[in-house]
Amino acid sequence: MIDYVPVGIGCGKAHACGAVRIREKGTFAMTLEQLRIFLAVAERQHMTEAARALNLTQSAVSAAIAALEERHDVRLFDRVGRGIALTDLGRSFVAEARGVLARAEEAASFLDMTSGLRRGRLRLVASQTVGHYWLPPIMNRFHTRHPGIDLTLRILNTREVCEAVAEGEADLGFVEDEVRSAAFTLIPAAEDHLLLVAAAEADIPDLQGARWIMREEGSGTRAILEQALDAAGLDSRALNVGLELPSNEAVRAAVEAGAGITALSHVVVDASLADGRLVALPFALPSRHFFAVRPTLRHVSRAAEAFLAHALP
Repeated sequence: MIDYVPVGIGCGKAHACGAVRIREKGTFAMTLEQLRIFLAVAERQHMTEAARALNLTQSAVSAAIAALEERHDVRLFDRVGRGIALTDLGRSFVAEARGVLARAEEAASFLDMTSGLRRGRLRLVASQTVGHYWLPPIMNRFHTRHPGIDLTLRILNTREVCEAVAEGEADLGFVEDEVRSAAFTLIPAAEDHLLLVAAAEADIPDLQGARWIMREEGSGTRAILEQALDAAGLDSRALNVGLELPSNEAVRAAVEAGAGITALSHVVVDASLADGRLVALPFALPSRHFFAVRPTLRHVSRAAEAFLAHALP
């Protein structure tokens, strides 16, 4: 049997007030802090980097991992030379630890709903176009109105954003591609359109034979471009992809240098079109929506509800 035991009132110095210990069979087995430390080490595969990210000493991080392993008579990491690597059990435990922490976050968020948005935390994830261009002004306006809500933003590709929301690693997501899953709901937030662009002096004989500069697999921009090319009778799988780059800015810079052609959101290329570094090619690409990604199976905090109301038309 596992009990969640609050530690706060009358807790000793060994535990931060407000922490929660998980009690199993009458003994204190683990704390949420130990789970957070485990995940930080697991994600970085490095004790020192995890300690730095958590603002803890390396000895505190090592002690937390050792306590978990010794208390349960398991090995979560293999020590390989001066490095570490997750064991098979450690890799399996990552999902369990994330689930417990996500549930604890949900419980804290539920209690925070009574605070009138005077305090709280909101974890946002967004794909590149949305996160770099559309979302920051909205975040700034929301922060001005609710300064007690701490906002964080991670930039991922569309697939990774949806996974982060579904797995409880983020409260809300924003993407520029339509992805379907029972784990989350997509809400139209804004309209965007893509442009096919090349360097001003580029000689483009035909699109099938042109050299293409692409975002990585999983990018919403790339998915929409490939669908449009296939619909026009071109074979997106047979394109001459010269470079595959991880950001809109890197793709734009390569195209401006004459490396090939690409499709990007108008918000990414407007300035380059205006000053003549890029030209738009005569190929119509469909308009698309920016979507908010809201979890379906988890509680959404009051701060997340307020942010959605602020961001959506």
